[in-house]
This record gives sequence, C-alpha cells and structure tokens, in this order.
Amino acid sequence: MILQRIFRTPEVRNSVLFVLALLVIFRVAAHIPVPGLDASALTSFFQNNQFLGLLNIFSGGTLENFSIVALGVGPYITASIIFQLLGMIVPKFEEMQKEEQGRQRINSWTRWLTVPLAIFQGYSMILLLRQQAPTVFADLNFLIILLAILSMTAGTIFVMWLGELISEKHVGNGVSIMIFAGIAAGLPQFFQKSLAVYDRSQMITMILFVVVAVLTIVGVVIMHEAQRNIPVQYARGGHTSRLGGAAASRLPLKVNMAGVIPIIFAISIILFPRVFAQFFTDAKSIWLREAATYTIGIFDNQLFYGIVYFLLVFGFTYFYTAVIFHPDRVAENLQMQGGFIPGIRPGKPTSEYLNFVSNRILLAGALFLAVIAVLPLSLKLMTGNASLVVGGTSVLIVVSVVIETVRQIEAQLMMREYDV
Repeated sequence: MILQRIFRTPEVRNSVLFVLALLVIFRVAAHIPVPGLDASALTSFFQNNQFLGLLNIFSGGTLENFSIVALGVGPYITASIIFQLLGMIVPKFEEMQKEEQGRQRINSWTRWLTVPLAIFQGYSMILLLRQQAPTVFADLNFLIILLAILSMTAGTIFVMWLGELISEKHVGNGVSIMIFAGIAAGLPQFFQKSLAVYDRSQMITMILFVVVAVLTIVGVVIMHEAQRNIPVQYARGGHTSRLGGAAASRLPLKVNMAGVIPIIFAISIILFPRVFAQFFTDAKSIWLREAATYTIGIFDNQLFYGIVYFLLVFGFTYFYTAVIFHPDRVAENLQMQGGFIPGIRPGKPTSEYLNFVSNRILLAGALFLAVIAVLPLSLKLMTGNASLVVGGTSVLIVVSVVIETVRQIEAQLMMREYDV
C-alpha cells in the first residue's frame, strides 16, 4: 500500500508531513478576516451566488471568509500566464525559458508582478462587495480599504511562498494543492447545506449531481492514464539489449499533458472581465457605464458563459501543452542518445512527427476536458441549481490534483527504492 511505503521511506514521509503542515497553516490563515468585515453579512451574500462560488474555488476556498488570503494564488497564476504568453510571442523570453538562469529570472519577475496584480484584484473585490453587498463593510473608509488591500496583498505573497515550498518537495504542484486544500476544506459544509435543504422535489437534482461527480471522476482518471506509446529504437552503444543489439523502447505521449492547469487558467480569465467591469459601473461617462453594465450582463448569460468557458479550456489545453512539451528538444535528446523512431529520420523530421502526433491526440484530450468542464453548467441550465456548477468544477480539480500528487509521490518512492 502506498501509505505504508510512504511511512517506510524517511525522505518521502518528511516531505508529505511538511506539506501537510503548510496546508494547516494555510487553512488557519483562511479564517483570519480582513479589517472592518461583517462575517455574517458576507456568509448570506455568498449563498446561491454562482460567480463568487467559482471565484471562491479559484482562490482555494478563502474568499468565502474574505480572509487575509482571500485572493489565494489567483494573482500569481495571472502573472504566470502573462509571462508564459510572452515566452510564446517574444523571442527573448523564449530563449530565457530554455536556460536555468533565465527561468529563475522569469520566476523572479513573476513574483514581482504578483504584487501589483494582488493590489488591483484586492481593490476590485472590495469594490464588488461594496456595490453588491453594502452591509458586508458597515464602515468603509480609506483606512479600512488600505488595511484590507495591504493584508490581502501580503496574504497572496504568503500563499505564493507556501505553494513554492510545496512544489520544492516534489509531491505535487504547489498551486494546485493549495486550491485542492480549500475545496477539500469546504466539502463538509457543502454536503451539510445540501442535506439541510434536501427534499423529495430535489431528488432528480441530487441524482444528477451524483452522476456528474461519478462521470467526472471516471473521465478524468481515464484521460490522465491515456497515452500514446511511440516506438523508439536505440543503436548499439546507447540503450542496448542483453544480446548486444539495438534495443526497443517506447516514448509515451499523454493525451492530456496539461492536467488541471487549463481549468485553473480558464477560470482566472473568464472571471477577469466581470471583475474589471465593476470599476466602471458608476463612471461619469455614459458610454463607459453602459459598456461596464453590458459586460456584466453578458457574462451573466449562462449560454455565453458556457461557450466562452468551453473555448478557454480547449484553447488553454493546447497553450499549456505547448509550454511544457517541446518536440524539438525531445528529438534532439533522442538523437544525442542514439535513438530514433522507426521509419522517421532523426532531427527535424522526428520533431515534426512528434508535433503531429501530439496535436492529434491532444484534440481528443482538449475536447474531453472542455466537455467535462461545462457539463455541470449544462445541468445547471436544466435544473436551475447553481451548486452543480460549483460542485462539478470542484470534483474536476480535486480528482486531477489527487492523481497528479499520487503520481509524483510514487515517482519519489520508486527513485528512493532504486537508490537503495
């Protein structure tokens, strides 16, 4: 059993316990509210609010309490998206991403960019609450706003630091695990609310939710395990067989290389226009005020929201795969090791072949991930229950993070066993 193997391996056991300790610290910080907040008014405001429900998931479950870490890892993810886009557009950034020193500089710039983004998002959330729930901040003045923004910005930097510490232990992606921790902490409350309001008239809704959860779990597991094995042969002197001749091997290409990251990216982008539009709902300019109102209204349209969400998940699956998978580097490494794909010449033809195969299998992975992402929204349109949207997205993130974390832990265990 994997738990027994973890506790028998001191290095892995210490890493897991260290990560669990950081998650406890994160959850403690999630219950420290910002200054001047009326917690009871905030709780009632969050009930049956789909928009803020998704934003609460994205923040790691910290927004519902409007704590000092209410923004979660959102600003950091936004900054990461910006620099990854620059890496695909600007040649200088692309070259920097190929070198260790360059990647370290980009990571440093990402952290610095997180600070102004956290200030902007913190102020926008305060503005949103003031407009839609005036009772949340009973006495909102400049000092309260300043203290709230400073505390949330510091909280974001603190959560970002915790996420990087988790990633360094190689037991999972720190950002994803922080979001997972917030969702897992909110599951008991979610089930409690569902059972409290349950009656026979909602039986169909509950059955649909269970079906969505089961389909999501099964689908995500299948897509995580699905891969295309490309045959690779190594000449004598490389990876040789026992007989001394050329050895055959396989190069696995996963159907969904991006994991849950496209969902996180899509949520961050789809929430941005509405949050940004809140700044201009009281603008003096008529056209600007009308544009802000129109933006908020169009994203309240469930059909438009679902289509945009689908396209973003689909697009970000390709985008993030292009960031993490480089066929030219794989082809170069194969050539240096004396390996080749039967029927394909080494070098550029191998790179083009790998790019062709990865794009074909990624089409199925991107479509499946996008369908799973909008499936709860489709059921919400049928039943009128907003909890299906939030719950389905939560299940998707939780399952993906658990699979990825278990896989990294197993890799660490296997590496330690080989060392022994």
